[in-house]
Amino acid sequence: MITVSIVTYKTNLEELSQCLQSLTSPLISRIYIVDNSNQQYISDFCNQYTNVEYISSKNVGYGAGHNQALRQVLKSGEKYHLVLNSDVYFKPSVLDFLAKYMNAHPDVAQIQPNVVYPNGEQQYTCRLLPTPANLIFRRFLPKGIVEKMNIRYQLKFNDHKREMNVPYHQGSFMFFRIECFKKVGLFDERFFMYPEDIDITRRMHKQYRTMFVPDVTIVHAHRAASYKSKKMLKIHIINMIKYFNKWGWIIDKERSAWNRRLLTELGYKNILSR
Repeated sequence: MITVSIVTYKTNLEELSQCLQSLTSPLISRIYIVDNSNQQYISDFCNQYTNVEYISSKNVGYGAGHNQALRQVLKSGEKYHLVLNSDVYFKPSVLDFLAKYMNAHPDVAQIQPNVVYPNGEQQYTCRLLPTPANLIFRRFLPKGIVEKMNIRYQLKFNDHKREMNVPYHQGSFMFFRIECFKKVGLFDERFFMYPEDIDITRRMHKQYRTMFVPDVTIVHAHRAASYKSKKMLKIHIINMIKYFNKWGWIIDKERSAWNRRLLTELGYKNILSR
């Protein structure tokens, strides 16, 4: 019923092993490891698992890597697919819950559960659709201004205790209804890394509901590579420019309408007036 894809790049085997320990639900039929680094040690590791298929790949990027698995998944006849980072772990029962939720809500294409850091701190992975200030210019603004912006953009004003229909799910854990890809399409391979999760969620959101469901929690050991590496920062900025070239820089009527609607639903103005 559920397939899973994980894109690796010279990934630590201890991290990958912990991730795979989360994927022991009997609902999982196949796990695809797409290795963008084409490493023999990762291939050998995958051979230990009967339900893991290793896919050797050039470094084609995050979305394009997952697409290699998704093209096989679309032929499988399964119902749900999990796009997963190797630095994520959770109780196997999480997937059972999400599958039941999807079964009960046929208008939902995509779910993200509650996400925390390893220390239990809330991770704000469901967000408004970003403006250029949210994703590019903030890196050059004073910390205090950025923190104020993030209260709104990352929905930090919300207690994350109830369901939300959110147009942007961060890409570390994206639980999809497979048939929706046939209508919406796969990841946009123009994006090597970073905005492919924004792009796929907003395309799903246009046709279906894309839900934050806080009833179950996963752990994401987020590394924020673009804040630590000049090379990754350059990749981040180049791909965000491609994203805004596609959807609009200043004028993005869809972004404005969806963000305004979500903020109204969550009572953002009421919270500000307290």
